Amino acid sequence: MTFPQAREADIALLLEGTFPYVSGGVSSWVNQIILAFPELRFAIVFIGSRREDYGDMKYALPKNVVHLEAHYLYDFIGQGEKPKPRPGAADAFALSERLHDGFLRETAPAGACAAFSEIIRDLMPGGRLPEDDFLHSEEAWRIIADRYRKNCTDPSFVDFFWTVRMMHAPVWTLARIAHNLIPVKAFHSVSTGYAGLLGAMLRQTRQRPLILSEHGIYTKERKIDLFKSEWIRDNRNIFQRDPTELSYFRQMWIRFFEWLGRLCYDSADPIIALYETNRLRQIADGALAERTFNVPNGISLQRFAPLRALRPEAPPPVLCLIGRVVPIKDVKTFIRAMRRVANQMPAAEGWIAGPEDEDPAYAEECRNLVASLGLEDKVKFLGFQKIENLMPKIGLTILSSISEALPLVILEGYAAGVPTVSTDVGSCRQLIEGLDDDDRALGASGAVVNIADPQALADAALELLGNHQAWAAASRAGIARVERYYTDDLMFGAYRRVYERALAAGGAD
Repeated sequence: MTFPQAREADIALLLEGTFPYVSGGVSSWVNQIILAFPELRFAIVFIGSRREDYGDMKYALPKNVVHLEAHYLYDFIGQGEKPKPRPGAADAFALSERLHDGFLRETAPAGACAAFSEIIRDLMPGGRLPEDDFLHSEEAWRIIADRYRKNCTDPSFVDFFWTVRMMHAPVWTLARIAHNLIPVKAFHSVSTGYAGLLGAMLRQTRQRPLILSEHGIYTKERKIDLFKSEWIRDNRNIFQRDPTELSYFRQMWIRFFEWLGRLCYDSADPIIALYETNRLRQIADGALAERTFNVPNGISLQRFAPLRALRPEAPPPVLCLIGRVVPIKDVKTFIRAMRRVANQMPAAEGWIAGPEDEDPAYAEECRNLVASLGLEDKVKFLGFQKIENLMPKIGLTILSSISEALPLVILEGYAAGVPTVSTDVGSCRQLIEGLDDDDRALGASGAVVNIADPQALADAALELLGNHQAWAAASRAGIARVERYYTDDLMFGAYRRVYERALAAGGAD
């Protein structure tokens, strides 16, 4: 595949595991932003895990995307020739040790950030700390063995050694990306994590502004993934384990992503959240309060408002979960809720509209659950669908997620006149019940239930679908709320001001 290539751009979007290769809310938002500013030239740096984990692009690139490059952090596994002996630069590794000492002391984040600023250029091509030295030098071996003896509570040195390598090797890939990226005036990362670390490297080495937008809090989402991960080992025997403590390697990965977040926060200005709870979380995780503010997601009223006229007079008894079929969406809770819904409202159907290719094993588990509950004629897997085609046919949007930020699908449903039932995650309570007195005065635009509670989810949906007056009131509240607070015009105006400020700073040497 030939990617567009340019010599320079205005904004470089730093994207981890999202647009243009993955569909979903964040990718849709990225596409919105690019299309909203046709006068700006965008470069896209896509960062993924392995090339084989992604298929073709899910989005057509807008015309103002002048540059695209895709990088895969773990394609290096199993590659390379037999290494040659190398001592490693002791002074460069000493600076690396200072950085890691800062990571271990929660009271000294400033020192770790300062050490990171010093070491970045040593990681670049031609620097004093090349990747081969980290992977193969005697000095690296000495430091890893010393760290194991001092800090590791897991008895397996082999697992410690490979965990360190897996965790740190992508850093040199990011350093090469930062070194080779075309000239741009400003950088915009849509998460912390590896994309945020790349942004920090670019900010420190090129002295151009770094904008950070967080839809969800990356470190929180990675913690959820890490708590559930089965590939992280715990080699302690039954007498060594404390059931109240996480395994050392799980803690190690969590600390790593927490520090990636801190390093990004240290370099980024502004730091943008979707809603106030997440802004406060950013500050608690190390962001300077004066750099933070909120810009809620917004949707196109012109796109969705006409769908209201296509709706039948009575709400269709269709509950629709629109999203990827992945564990974080907790599709299984929705399926279990549908058993209760179908028992009490036989005409009801549950639709699952979203791609299944991101986690095929989980998708298969969901299909098996449908079969085991005898719901084959009630729960339908539709795959990816155009949302305009769905909205006139459904009575409720459903979010059973265990983690969300500010879901576009709720706002899109509101604009089309469709209320929602959602778990109490992210900004969903704010979207349904309102943020302040004026917002709450509009009324509830659906219902909020606890995470992983299929009975509560089912009962809330039945109450709305079974009472047309309540459903109509929720529909009116949703329309009023989205029109007042969550339009794309409001969002684009905020980002226009952000980009104007960054480009003015980035254009000055």
